[in-house]
Amino acid sequence: MPICIECSYPVSNLFTVYSKADDHSLGDGVSLTKCPCCKRVADKYVEHDFVMLFIDLILMKPQVYRHLLFNRLTPASLSGFHPSINKLAILLLLFDAYLIWARIEKTWTSSMSPLMNRSIIEQYIFFLTLSTVSTLLHHISVRLLVRVLLPSDATTSEDRGNRISAALLISSFAKFFTIVTMIWDYDVPIAAMWLGWAVLLNNVVALTSVLGCGALRASILASAGAFIRWCVGEIMLGAMGLGKESGPVADLISLFSLAING
Repeated sequence: MPICIECSYPVSNLFTVYSKADDHSLGDGVSLTKCPCCKRVADKYVEHDFVMLFIDLILMKPQVYRHLLFNRLTPASLSGFHPSINKLAILLLLFDAYLIWARIEKTWTSSMSPLMNRSIIEQYIFFLTLSTVSTLLHHISVRLLVRVLLPSDATTSEDRGNRISAALLISSFAKFFTIVTMIWDYDVPIAAMWLGWAVLLNNVVALTSVLGCGALRASILASAGAFIRWCVGEIMLGAMGLGKESGPVADLISLFSLAING
């Protein structure tokens, strides 16, 4: 059932189409539903195109996440994902693998790791595997932690878990900005650092929207997922002699060490 993107109250429908909507002289023949709870338009994004949705994603508006997760990208069954979410997941894995690969190449020399002397295909397979494993464990850890902090009944647990994964994927859209590094010459490590923080902040907004919890709990969940992702990167990159993982967790550890030693 769709919801009001302003207050999350369930509504029967998002708009009403009049019987003579095909007669252009009568207007578009569509009336947006008003929420019976907050009295505002239940979902204004019904009339908006993708450009407006993308702008509001950048502005981190929780309403756009509710629109996408509850009213637009709903799966056909509770145990699956919308096809667009599946495609998004594949693209994010590819971009994430490229971002890690580009950062390692900028900060490491080929003599420091046997992997960097392998073929390009072997290198990319390793970084794609790293991206896949870290993403899977990231999602699993957040979903398990949600069951502990925000328990629900068994009938809605799987549906909510899939929405959590969809929220984490959609809120990771900032990784697509790595395409800019392919066009212009950027400081890749600095770009990776800022993108990591942007993804983390968007994860917090997305989790707040889909779970209806406060910012503090959403921050704990997002930070726990980021920590698990960082641990996987540390282990796999360290095993291949490729240095340390970057991201918000690494930045905070560096600041803490600087404060202790300074």
